[in-house]
Amino acid sequence: MSTNLRQKLITTTLFGLLSAAILSVTGCGGERSEAKLSLSVNTPANITNTSRANYDDNVNGLVTYKTLKGWLDNWDENKPAGIGGKLVIIQQQAGDTGFEFIKPNNENTFTYVDSSWLETRNNGVMNIGQIVLSGPSIDRFIRKYGIDVKNDLIVCAQGGKEGANGAYMNQGRCWFTFSYWGVSQKNIAVLNGNNKYLFDQLGAEYFTSEKLAGNNPSPLVHKQVSSVKDLRVDNTALYASVEDVINALPLTDAPDNGDSVMLWDARNLPQYSAGQFRWNGNAIEATVADGKLGFQNNAPRQSHPRGALNLEFTNMLDGVTGLYYDKATIENIVRGGLTPKGEGFVSGGANKDYKLVQAGNAYQEGDTVIHYCETSMRAGVTILATAVILGIPSRLYDSAMIEWNSLTTGTKDRNGYEVLPENSPWNTEPLSAPVKIYGKDSGGANNVDPRSAAGWATAKDEDVEVILGSLEEAPLIVDAFAKHANLIPKEDRAYKALIQQGGNSGGSDSGGGSAALPSNPCGG
Repeated sequence: MSTNLRQKLITTTLFGLLSAAILSVTGCGGERSEAKLSLSVNTPANITNTSRANYDDNVNGLVTYKTLKGWLDNWDENKPAGIGGKLVIIQQQAGDTGFEFIKPNNENTFTYVDSSWLETRNNGVMNIGQIVLSGPSIDRFIRKYGIDVKNDLIVCAQGGKEGANGAYMNQGRCWFTFSYWGVSQKNIAVLNGNNKYLFDQLGAEYFTSEKLAGNNPSPLVHKQVSSVKDLRVDNTALYASVEDVINALPLTDAPDNGDSVMLWDARNLPQYSAGQFRWNGNAIEATVADGKLGFQNNAPRQSHPRGALNLEFTNMLDGVTGLYYDKATIENIVRGGLTPKGEGFVSGGANKDYKLVQAGNAYQEGDTVIHYCETSMRAGVTILATAVILGIPSRLYDSAMIEWNSLTTGTKDRNGYEVLPENSPWNTEPLSAPVKIYGKDSGGANNVDPRSAAGWATAKDEDVEVILGSLEEAPLIVDAFAKHANLIPKEDRAYKALIQQGGNSGGSDSGGGSAALPSNPCGG
């Protein structure tokens, strides 16, 4: 090949790459598309949906069977203003026979059963097994059902039957996942009530037991009609890391009503108090459980972040029907009043006496509420109460107590391996209450599951390098000396970036992984 020909080919190649890059930021017609050059960063206050006093009047946020009926009767005529696409109902569980699925027409209304809202991810300090979906995973989800995230109305429905607590939790995780990835609040609805309740209100004609694909009454689409990359907003502030929680803590276990933060522990009272207190009817009583009552996940320790308030998630709704209490009742509860069960927010307090905070001493005007539980599933219910019904800025500590209680120095797992090095900056015990209640079985023996790579390697009969090289084992402390614990939102912002910078978790759908020039969006 001649020197001139080689130079011409090089020049042509470089010109083609440069043209593709220019087109990717200007649009195929050559006009600059400012919407794709950056992400608009939202605060939690921007990611709320304040309900009407009567839930029947809502067309997004928390909606009722009456609104659903109008949509199913005639979607084209009754769909909300600003919605140009179809109705996509995502039930968290199938109901019993006779009310398994809300009946779609499979033309412009569709129903699916799915609760795949969690995956194992590395936040920089730990692998956690129950975390908000990564970019590749949420895009696989919306491709599977052919969802148009900018034009469809996505309804997070409970499905299920009476007392379906898992469905109630996952309904909140559905809202959180789509909101976190930037779907507008006008495009998300949360259906009030489980399928048994809806069946009693609407009748059999609005339900079906026919399955067209797997456990779904609508056909699977597997067509990528949209991507979360189309949503040029950064809503990652909905996610709170352990670092964010640490930075928000008061100096004692008594909450600071003037610090603009409220920590809401959605677990039961024994878990919050490390087995020292529980509800007996509508009274708080001390126990003699010595930390055993409510201990979860064979953790090194049982506690809560200091300053957190406790109110179990079951106080937000009727457990039989899945109906959230009316707005006025929820507002009274969130501000410190009693629930229909006669319970209320509890604080460990400066005296460690675990008492009701009383009305006016829970949520304060201007607070951002950080919700959590053991794995932040139960917190899916409480975040709907604040962010969707009351319009209160809210975040989810997604790694939650399964991480918090794992970060404990001076303890060993059942295989004899140190859980967290003594000089790790991530030891959360000094920031917790109560302290020194460690994992033991009923006979007093060490009952702590592995948290270190060495511990997992022994338990699995694998090499430490194998354990650290994958996300298969969790909870697992991967870097006890990490500078930060915000790897997840960092990765998720990068997934939406115009040119990917690499380091994304996930599979082949990531759309990135290098700083290469983007492909030509105009084809050819």
